[in-house]
Amino acid sequence: MKKLSFPMIADALFYAVCAGLLTLGLLRYFRVPLAAAIPLAVGFFLATGCILTLIFYARRKKKLFTKREREEREALMLHLALEKEERVRAALLAAFLADGKSAHCSADGVDVDGKLVIPLFTMQPVSADDVARLLRAHGNAPFTLACNALTPEAEKLLLSFGRDTMCADEIYTLFTRTGTTPSPLICGEIPRKTARQKLRRTFAKENARPFFVSGALLLIMSLFTLFPTYYLITGGILLCSSALIRALGYA
Repeated sequence: MKKLSFPMIADALFYAVCAGLLTLGLLRYFRVPLAAAIPLAVGFFLATGCILTLIFYARRKKKLFTKREREEREALMLHLALEKEERVRAALLAAFLADGKSAHCSADGVDVDGKLVIPLFTMQPVSADDVARLLRAHGNAPFTLACNALTPEAEKLLLSFGRDTMCADEIYTLFTRTGTTPSPLICGEIPRKTARQKLRRTFAKENARPFFVSGALLLIMSLFTLFPTYYLITGGILLCSSALIRALGYA
């Protein structure tokens, strides 16, 4: 089960704080006594935080893979696409055996529990022409196609002939579940963004709008809070930053 992550908690806390401050400002705007406004705002803050945390957690559970897992999956698929065919068959054989299957290598792929698994890992999704060649070569013999991805036409063709598929998600799950991921992977090092790249991303021209919206909202909130100075200063800084990013930011 996926645990609560720091970004998830930080997002929920940020929105809850905003909701609490906005509630406090509105209550004070309508002349609600401070002794009553603070408990109400705190209660709204806690309720908002709990509800958002549950919502974010539910969304995270629905995601099949995290960002890190998606990167690992793509690295594995790239490795299988670049690796020699016999080594790909050997890697699949090791994974199936570790998964408790009865398997052995054959000339065309891996025989798993009496059914042929044909590996066809390519940089582009497998096309309908590739599937047609496999169907022509194997006739009525059943097989499972293991690949990175399929074009819609290829998927439809395989489905019409009753053939099974194992695509990237299922293959990655098999390797990770059995602990048989090949090592080292070809081009397996995941490139990390440098501080300069992150800085260029932060101050890209396309980010001028979020800076502007944030600054404008803070200035608006200053009209309803007890301590408007912080909102006025921060909002002004963000608005000025949005103008500078729009004018001088990275393309």
